[in-house]
Amino acid sequence: MKTQWLSATVVALTLSGSAGAMAGSVESLNGYAEWRRQGTIVVDGQRVKPAVDMKFKGHGEARSFDTIPLGYEVKVKGTRGSDGVILASEVEAKPNGSALFEGDLKQEFDQVESQYRKAGRAFEEDEDGKTEDLGRLDEEGPRVDRVRGILDNLMPPYLNAEDFRIYVVHNKDWNAFAAPNGSIYVYTGLMDSMDDDELALVLGHELVHATHEHSRKGFKKQLLIMAAAAGLDVAADEIKDKNARVGTQVAVFLLGSLAASHYGRGEEDQADRVGMRYAYEAGYDVSKAPALWNKFAKKYGDDNQVLNFFFGDHSLSSARAANLQKQLAINYQRAAQ
Repeated sequence: MKTQWLSATVVALTLSGSAGAMAGSVESLNGYAEWRRQGTIVVDGQRVKPAVDMKFKGHGEARSFDTIPLGYEVKVKGTRGSDGVILASEVEAKPNGSALFEGDLKQEFDQVESQYRKAGRAFEEDEDGKTEDLGRLDEEGPRVDRVRGILDNLMPPYLNAEDFRIYVVHNKDWNAFAAPNGSIYVYTGLMDSMDDDELALVLGHELVHATHEHSRKGFKKQLLIMAAAAGLDVAADEIKDKNARVGTQVAVFLLGSLAASHYGRGEEDQADRVGMRYAYEAGYDVSKAPALWNKFAKKYGDDNQVLNFFFGDHSLSSARAANLQKQLAINYQRAAQ
């Protein structure tokens, strides 16, 4: 008992020190208003409160900090307090309207989902037209019910659970992915190896990719880079050249393969960070988050190119675990202790 008490004390002091080291740091957030708690709103997984002299720029129904509707896009600049809360000096809030490629991506993934359901299986198709079978698809049953129960708990209050559809793929690998059209796929190998807390962290991570439109934003970024290289006249928010528009339609179709769900480091870090908040608000044990990455590393090696959950320009598992340990220190000290 004495050893356990000493260990807990060391952990508590370490977390307290880590949180203190972050105090005074200048932070910039770009996300959505997803919860409101005692004078704060949660943006990008972080608690935010207004400074006395805060500059506020609102659109739509956001007329002040206190009236920002949940689900609005929010940008924040501020300073981290010793309690982990960000004291905002600047806040901008606007409705989350439709954006470039959003409809295209949803339509293409609707077609992919329809093909999966018709075949009763999930599959991938490469550029040469070769098909790789991923496994049988379940739309109902105990496993689907388990995922549905956890996912419903994870969702921020501005989302509608009925907009998301659950599929379980019979595959021994540890994988899960959320498509831009609201379809979510979870492998049996992952489910059978994770308890509910761990599965909630993975599902929270994948849900963030959908709620924060990472597929659309990543695709838009890549398209603009390719268009610039080709000398096409492409603006940030619209395609001006008709030939460029045709090119986007072809590229969107190619993105219909779920194997193309690569995310950059920023998107993956945000999914880790906000997904952790989703799990915490739902009552799951987020102190397991750092160890979860060690669990993945033990199975697949400390490599960032294994499966969808590791796709993208991302830190190694050890770095991701360290990032989440930092989040525990500044936002979830009670859970960590």
